[in-house]
Amino acid sequence: MEPSSGELLESLSTQYAFGPFCVVPAKRLIAKNGIPIKIGGRALDLLIALLENPGRVLSKRELIRRVWPDIVVEEGSLRFHMNALRRILADGEGGARYIATQVGVGYAFVTPIEKTHPEPAATPGDNSPASAGVEAVGYVSSVGSLPPRAKLIGREADVRLIADHLQQPKLFTVVGPGGVGKTSLVVDVAHQIASHDYERVRFVDLAQVEDAALVPSALAGSLDIPVQAEDPLFVLLAHLRGRRLLLVIDNCEHVIDAVCEVVEQIRDAAPGVGLLATSREPLRAKGEYVHWLNPLDFPSEPHHFASDELLAFPALRLFVERATSSNTTLALGEGDALLIADMCKRLEGMALPIELAAVRVASHGVKPTHTSLGERFSLGWSGRRTALPRHQTLRAMFDWSYDILSPAERLAFARLSIFVGPFSQEAAAQVIADRQIDSIAAAAILDDLASKGLVTVDHSDSMSAYRLLEMTRAYTREKLTLYGDSEVNALAFRHAAFYLNLLGKLGGSPEEIFTGSARLASQLGNIRSALEWSFGPHGDPGLALPLAAASTHLFLHFSLLVECRTWCARATELLSLGYFGTPAELELQAALGLVLMFTQGNTEAAEKALLRALDIAVSLNDRWSQLRLLGRLQIFYERIGDFASSLAWAEHAVQVGALIGDPEATAIAASLAGISHHLLGNQTLARQELENSLRHSLPSRRSNTIHYGFDHRNRTGLALARTLWLQGHPDQAQAWAAQVEAEAAELEHAVTFCIAVIWTSCVYIWNGDLEKATASLDTFSRISQANAFRPYLSAAKGLRAAVAIRSKTAGNAVSVLEESLHQLHGMRYELLTTSFEIALAEGLIMEGQHEKAASLLARTIDHCHQSGDAFALPELLRIQAGVVQALEPDNEGLAEEILTESLQLSRQQGARAWELRTSMDLARLWLDQGRRTQASELLRACRSWVTEGFGTLDVRELHAIEQRIQRAQSLD
Repeated sequence: MEPSSGELLESLSTQYAFGPFCVVPAKRLIAKNGIPIKIGGRALDLLIALLENPGRVLSKRELIRRVWPDIVVEEGSLRFHMNALRRILADGEGGARYIATQVGVGYAFVTPIEKTHPEPAATPGDNSPASAGVEAVGYVSSVGSLPPRAKLIGREADVRLIADHLQQPKLFTVVGPGGVGKTSLVVDVAHQIASHDYERVRFVDLAQVEDAALVPSALAGSLDIPVQAEDPLFVLLAHLRGRRLLLVIDNCEHVIDAVCEVVEQIRDAAPGVGLLATSREPLRAKGEYVHWLNPLDFPSEPHHFASDELLAFPALRLFVERATSSNTTLALGEGDALLIADMCKRLEGMALPIELAAVRVASHGVKPTHTSLGERFSLGWSGRRTALPRHQTLRAMFDWSYDILSPAERLAFARLSIFVGPFSQEAAAQVIADRQIDSIAAAAILDDLASKGLVTVDHSDSMSAYRLLEMTRAYTREKLTLYGDSEVNALAFRHAAFYLNLLGKLGGSPEEIFTGSARLASQLGNIRSALEWSFGPHGDPGLALPLAAASTHLFLHFSLLVECRTWCARATELLSLGYFGTPAELELQAALGLVLMFTQGNTEAAEKALLRALDIAVSLNDRWSQLRLLGRLQIFYERIGDFASSLAWAEHAVQVGALIGDPEATAIAASLAGISHHLLGNQTLARQELENSLRHSLPSRRSNTIHYGFDHRNRTGLALARTLWLQGHPDQAQAWAAQVEAEAAELEHAVTFCIAVIWTSCVYIWNGDLEKATASLDTFSRISQANAFRPYLSAAKGLRAAVAIRSKTAGNAVSVLEESLHQLHGMRYELLTTSFEIALAEGLIMEGQHEKAASLLARTIDHCHQSGDAFALPELLRIQAGVVQALEPDNEGLAEEILTESLQLSRQQGARAWELRTSMDLARLWLDQGRRTQASELLRACRSWVTEGFGTLDVRELHAIEQRIQRAQSLD
């Protein structure tokens, strides 16, 4: 739990002892065996931070924020000073272990610590001897006018910083938005330093002062100075000269000009008077020191932390402390820490909203409060009855700020609620501006609102420099509705038009579109909001369709395929507005066909969209778009099992690529042709085309991957891996498969990775590397689930069943495969049909269901002849021969005939892997017939070209059959 305010005073002289070391933070001293040692300031700050949180892992971000609060540094600086600290402590020498590293997260102090401190000082102003002792040394503590101290949490560094600054009198302003905790902080500091540095400390709350002319009188009244003259400032200055006082001036923002003038005169006339002010914007006075008070730290990704780690964040500690103090019987249940973390995240670490939500939890519980907060920000939730009126509800807090704005500022502030998430100054200026407020005035007002703490500023990103806190946006949305529907709709139109124009500037090349889309990551919320309004009942269809078309690049960039599908489908309903045959329709149809194919399967709607997009590309003579769409059509027809049509589209792509005359176009066209030839069973020609593609292609780039919908170079490598395996090079195939799968993962493109695993898993299963296949499928399933790729979710089940059958541990694999095939047929996804039916036949054979296997094989072989899916025909014939042997053991001639056909087809295709398997089955048959010589010669021919893959299942089986022949021959 957080130390109380009294304990905070004690912490100023706290000492930490561990091993031979003693650390006195307040004196900035570290000693070893009683002897002071030199240590850098940053290293000591790191050590103190770790000692204050023994055993807890402090993240790198938290340590950087604590040690370098006012500057931006890289992690390298943290590592440098941490290494220096470890050298000073001799960490790791002689078995000493002080600081542990959690890789990728942060550091923790892990050795036992002894914490000591002197007797706690009494609260200033009481009648204890300690208090009397303070007065005896010449200071009269007067804190009667200070509000009581609240229990501060997570503000230790802020307290130390301000207290250190005010050891000598100066003008110091704590600045931050309403509700961040400015008042509680300065009150705590004032109590702390009252008996140490000033003869008197006085507090004045200017929230009670509406007339700026009364500011001097209010300050004089806080000091019990009677003012009977016409000029109260003259009297105030006369009383302050030569005095050492601290004036705490709270809530200066609404009378800021008057306060600025008064405090400058006080500093000139009475340099011994310290001034500690709070305001939502700097006073901008001469000699002013400004401390921007940040929200309390909260976890941005709560799911990444355990419950105890979550509850260590200051925002959550404040929440829990306020909730439990309001209801001492409150007990947190399982999962409550995550809900509280989510609330603190939505409240963005702001102290007042957190306290109001915590009070709500005390009476209603964690889950109901979380649900209420999720449904709508409750601006009317009440806090403590004794709190200042403006702190009793969020609405009261915002009303205080809103009421002091000018009419133009109020209107602009309300209009900013149109933005969802971050926005730029350019966006605000163009969207806010109309006949009442021009763009120049809008930009100036935005800066004023930011300086008042009503708009949050983040200068790290020019695309999203400003934003409203969620609770602020909830308030301004209420205010916006007061201006009427016409105002709201006009504002929404300007907002949608701005983002349509912004998306139109992405560029034309894949690289430009990629770079521009990456920059717009923070603008997804605004683009979604613009789409929702444009397609809504009060929207503008003339904006809706081009906005949907322009946003496809962004949704595809972030693999938001389902969302892209929704907007494209809605936009195609508006084509009659004059968009038929336009580039906008081209992008809509091209994107719609792609996302339908991967999210819902190879539907007729997907086919129709792709064909329509190609027609438009041809009519516009856009050859690069033609090539992009021919690639999508080739994979579409490949997936529905129409391999002849797939080859036709690939050959069309070769023609277009030749017309373009660019190496990239040549590489794409050759890739499509090579893949088609591979599936049709011509492995020799396939390898030629695939290697030709790789010679002309550049390394994979995510920009091209997103532009085409999948990575052509990656698909080329996948097809080459399978082709190499079929040609009898299993080790090379395995190496290519692993390399291409790794490259697909690095692209961080869900579709490309899933395509990779579909193809590489076959290589792993063929080679018998089932452990690798299973590991790849785990990631494949997770990505498919996250992206709602229905065809791949069904494929994942079938692939796992195929692995089980290959490992001879079928279990329920047969029924799973049958279910998977049924689902894939329903989605017209036939690319895996033959491979799955081979595995299913093997599973049926394992279960002794030979007749069912025979029927399945006959249908599959017939289908392959009709569809052109010929690459696996030799394997199907080989398995069919085995079933014939089981069902008709006396009909050895039929089995031999089928095996001979398989052998001839294998050699015709250049598929030595199938040739090896068929040769081994034929050799077994001949051995059973006593034809050992023929069997030996057949396998000797295979052995002559088996130069690798000695650890694969097939080559190990070849060795076993050869030994069997040798044993039989030795008996002759």
